[in-house]
Amino acid sequence: MVRITRTPLLVSGKLVRALLLAVGVILLAVYVASAEGTDITQLKADAQKGHAPQQIELAAAYFTGNGVTQDAKQAAYWYQKAAEAGDPEAQNEIGFFYQAGIGVPVDRARAFHWYQLAAASGLTRAKVNLGVVYVWGLGVAKDEELAMQLFHEAASKGDGAAAGYLGDLYYFGIGVKQDKAAAETWYKTGAQLHDPVAAYNIGTLFSVDTDHRHDLRKAEAYLRSSAADGYIPAIHSLGLLLVNHPDLATSPQEGPSLLETSSSAGYWRSSVVLGALARDGKGVPVDSKAAYLHFRTAALQGGESAMSLVRYDIAALTKKLGAQQIGALDSDANTWYREHRTPLLFVYKDGDRRQRFPASALAVSAADLHAGQLLYVPVS
Repeated sequence: MVRITRTPLLVSGKLVRALLLAVGVILLAVYVASAEGTDITQLKADAQKGHAPQQIELAAAYFTGNGVTQDAKQAAYWYQKAAEAGDPEAQNEIGFFYQAGIGVPVDRARAFHWYQLAAASGLTRAKVNLGVVYVWGLGVAKDEELAMQLFHEAASKGDGAAAGYLGDLYYFGIGVKQDKAAAETWYKTGAQLHDPVAAYNIGTLFSVDTDHRHDLRKAEAYLRSSAADGYIPAIHSLGLLLVNHPDLATSPQEGPSLLETSSSAGYWRSSVVLGALARDGKGVPVDSKAAYLHFRTAALQGGESAMSLVRYDIAALTKKLGAQQIGALDSDANTWYREHRTPLLFVYKDGDRRQRFPASALAVSAADLHAGQLLYVPVS
C-alpha cells in the first residue's frame, strides 16, 4: 500500500508527517508473469467481448506501452471497463486514476464512488483508501470515526498500511485522543506486516525524534527494511544515518551511495547532504566542484526551500571556482536536473513484472498532496 508523502525528518528534528492517500493496487495487487509474448490482437478481441481479466491486462499494456503505444487514457478506459464489470481490484485502480488524474480528469467524487464499490466487495486495500478519503473529506464529508473503523477492519485482515495509518491518527490526535505510545504500537504492527512507511516511521522515532528514546541499531534495521522496499525518504534517512554513524555501514561508500540514489529520485535534501560531504571531505574526498554541483542541483530540485540552505555555499564556491568553471558546472547541473526532475516517493525494483497493475515508480504530486502519479519506466 502506497501513501503519497510522509515528510521525512531532516531539518527540524520533529516527526512531521501527513496522512495521505493510499494507492492500494500498487504493492499488494495479485501479480502474474510478465506479459512478454502476449498476443495483443487476441487480448484486444477478448477485452472488447467484455472479459474483465483481459480488459485489465490490456489496460496494463497501455499503461506500460507493452505491445502497444503507451496511452494513459486507454489504460484508464480499460480499467474502468473491468471496474464496470464488477472487478474490485479494477474498481480500486480506476478510483486512484480519478483521484490522481491519470488518463482521466481529476474527479474526487468518482474516486470515492469506485473505492466504495471495491470496499463493499471486501477488498481490504479499498477499505484503506476509503478510510483516507473519509479522514480528509475527499469527495465526501469528513468522518474520522468511520475512517478509524475502516483502518481497524483492514489492519485486522493483515494490512500493514492500515496499521500505519492508525499510528498516524494516534500520533497526531486525528479523530482520537493523541497517544504516542499507541501510535508506536501501531507503527510496529505495520512494520511487522511489511509496510515500508510504518517501518520508516519507527526508524525515525528511534533515530531523530526528540520525544523518543534513540536506539540507532533498531533505527538502522527499520530504515533498511523500508529502503529495501524502495521508499525514498527511508533511503535518504538511512544514508544520512550511515554517514553520521559509519560504524553501522557495511562499507564506507554505503551512506553516500544511498544519498546518491535518493538524490537521483528528486530528493533535494539528499543533494544538500552530498554537497556538504564533498565540501568538507566527510566520507568522500574534498571536491569543490562536486560540492557546487550538488548544491546547485539541490536548488533546482527544491526551489527556495533548498536555496535557503545552500545560498551561502553556492556564493562561496562561486567565488572560489571562478566564472568559467561555474558556467560549465551550471550547465551540467541543468542537464542532470532535466533527467531527474520528477520527485519520486517509491521506486519499485520489480515494476516491470507487475502485469495487471504495473508501476515502476510513484511521483509526488505538487498540485495535490493526496495523490501522485504512477510512472512506468521499463527496466533494461
